[in-house]
Amino acid sequence: MKFASGIKYRKPMLMAADFFLFSASYFSAWFMLMRRIVFDEYVNTMLLGYVFFIAIFFAVYWAFGMYESLWRYAEAYEFLKCMIAIMVAMAAFLTVTWFVFQPPRVTRRLPFTVYGVSAAAAGGSTLFFRTAYRAFRANKTRRRGGEKRKKVLIVGTSETGVAVIQGLERNPTQRYEVVCAVDDNPAMVGRKIQRVPVSGTTSDIPRLTERHGIQVILLAIPNVTAKEKRRISGICAKTNCELKKIPDIFDFKTDEENSSEAEVISRIEDVSVEDLLGRDVVDIKRFKEKYLKGQTVLITGAGGTIGSELCRQAAAHGAARIIMVDVWENGLYAMEQELIYKFGQGKIAPIAEVANIREESRLDRLFERYKPHLVYHAAAHKHVPLMETAPEEAVKNNIFGTLNVARCAQRHGVKRFVLISSDKAVNPTNVYGATKRVCEMVAQVFHAEKEGATEFVAVRFGNVLGSNGSVIPLFKAQIAAGGPVRVTHKEIIRYYMTVSEAVSLVMSAGEMAKGGEIFVLDMGDPVKTLDLAEMLIRLSGYEPYTEIDIEFTGLRPGEKLYEELLMAEEGLKTTSNNKIFVGKPIDIEPEKLFDALDALKKAADNGTRGELKDKLHELVPGFVV
Repeated sequence: MKFASGIKYRKPMLMAADFFLFSASYFSAWFMLMRRIVFDEYVNTMLLGYVFFIAIFFAVYWAFGMYESLWRYAEAYEFLKCMIAIMVAMAAFLTVTWFVFQPPRVTRRLPFTVYGVSAAAAGGSTLFFRTAYRAFRANKTRRRGGEKRKKVLIVGTSETGVAVIQGLERNPTQRYEVVCAVDDNPAMVGRKIQRVPVSGTTSDIPRLTERHGIQVILLAIPNVTAKEKRRISGICAKTNCELKKIPDIFDFKTDEENSSEAEVISRIEDVSVEDLLGRDVVDIKRFKEKYLKGQTVLITGAGGTIGSELCRQAAAHGAARIIMVDVWENGLYAMEQELIYKFGQGKIAPIAEVANIREESRLDRLFERYKPHLVYHAAAHKHVPLMETAPEEAVKNNIFGTLNVARCAQRHGVKRFVLISSDKAVNPTNVYGATKRVCEMVAQVFHAEKEGATEFVAVRFGNVLGSNGSVIPLFKAQIAAGGPVRVTHKEIIRYYMTVSEAVSLVMSAGEMAKGGEIFVLDMGDPVKTLDLAEMLIRLSGYEPYTEIDIEFTGLRPGEKLYEELLMAEEGLKTTSNNKIFVGKPIDIEPEKLFDALDALKKAADNGTRGELKDKLHELVPGFVV
C-alpha cells in the first residue's frame, strides 16, 4: 500500500520539483548576470520570459514522457532520453527568446547569455536531481536488508551477468548482496560493473569466497559449453557455498516495462545435478509437429518416468489421442489428470487404460478399439537386482509382453512401433539387460519378416536422471537422512541423460525409422557414480566424508562397472542428426528365434531359474550367466 501510494502522487510531486528547479534556475541566472538593473529596466521582460521558460520546458518534458518513468529504476535509456529532452527544451526556448526578446532592429539588446545560462541551469539541475534520486533509492535499498542479506559472487559478466547484477541491485527485498564477480576474459578482470568489482577468473573462486565470506555463487554463464560449465561448477562445488544459476532460456530485459526485481529474483534457481554432468543437452529438432499432429498414439508404461514424458511430448506436438496403457493405476491416473489440466479436455483426448501387457487378448481389444497410428513401448521391469532374484518375471513381462504388443501392432496395421531399450542390452551381465537384448531381436525380426506395414525400431540409451528407482533420488533420500550415501564401487561409471533428452531421441527415432534399426544417442562422457554422489552432497550443503559419509557396498548381483552402447558386431552409422547414430542390424533367423522363445517360455512357466538363465544365454550368447 505504501508503494502504491507513492506511485499515485509521483507525477505531481516530480512536476512540483521541476517547477521549483526551473524557477530557481531562471531567476538565479537573471540576478547573477543582471543584478540591480533587472528591476529598473527589464522586469517586464524577465517575467514574460519566465512564462515562456516554464511553458516550453514543461511542454517538452511532457512530450518526452519525463513524468511517466519510474526514476528509482531508471537506466541508461531514461537518462539519455532526459538529456535529449533538455537539449530540445533549451533549443526551443533560445529560439523563442531570440525572436521575441531580441528583434534585429533593437539597438539596446538584453545579453543573450541570460537565457542560455538559465536554460542550461534548468536542464542540468533536473538531470542532477533525477540522478541523485536514483542513487539515493539504490543506496537505501542496499542498506535495507542489513545483515540478513546473503553475500553473492557472480560467475560471468556477459549481458546475463550484468542484468543479474542490475536486478539484484534493484531488489527491494535485498535477499542478496553482490560482493564481487569473476570472468575468464582477462580484459574484464580489474574492472567494475555498477560498483561490483570483477575480482578475478573462475580459478580464483575458492580464494574469493573465503576472503569475502561468500555464501551464494550465482552462475550467469548461459552460452558456455557443458564441459566448461562442468569445470566451473566443479570449482564452485568445492567451496561449500550455495550454487544457483540463471536458466539459459531467460532473456533479460532491463527497462521498467519489461523487468522487475521480483522477476529477476524469481529466475534464480538451484543448480541441479544435470548441470554438473558435463555433457551438452541434445537438441533434437528433427521431428516436427506434423509427425505427431492428428495421430492416435498408444504408449505402454505410461505411468512411468519415460512413458509419462512420452505422453507430455506427444500432447505438446499435437497428437489427437493419447492411449495411455499401464498396469500401475496410480501413475496412470496422475498422468491423465496432468494432461487434462495442462492442455484442456478439448484440445487432446488422453485415455487411460489399465491393462497388463502380458495379456495379449486385452491388448488386442485396445488396438481394435482405438486403431493407433504409432506405438511407443516403454513398459518393462527394469530394476537390475530385483530381476536377478525374479528372472521369470523379467522374462514374462519384458520379452513376452513386448512380443504381445508387437503382434498387436503388426496385426492392426500400426505405422510405427518404437521399443524403448537400454545400454544394458549390450553384452549383458544381468537378466534385465538380457531380456532387453531379446526385445531388440524381436523388433528386428518382426521388421525383417515384413508381414505387415509396421516399421519396427528400437531406441537404446543410458540411465535417466531422476527416474523412478534411479540412483539420484536414492542418494537424495540418504543425504536427507543424514547419510551415509551408499555407492557400490569406487570405479563404477554410467552414462546419464535427462528424461526430456531420452524422449526426444525416441520421438526422433520414430520419425526417422525405416525399420529394423537400433538408434543410439551420443551420450558424451560417462560419469563416475562416486563423483555424482559427492556432487549431490555438496549441492545439499554438506561436505563429503566429513558431514555426510560415503560407504562402498560392493557390486550388486548382475551389476558391472561400466555400460556399453554398442556391440562390436553392430558397427555404427550416422544419421541426419549428428547426435544420433544407428547400429547396423544383425542377421537373426526368425524360426530359430521363435523356437528359442518357445523354449524360454516353458522355462519361465515351469522350469528352474538356472534353466531359465541357460535358455537366455542360448538366445543372447553375450549374456554372462
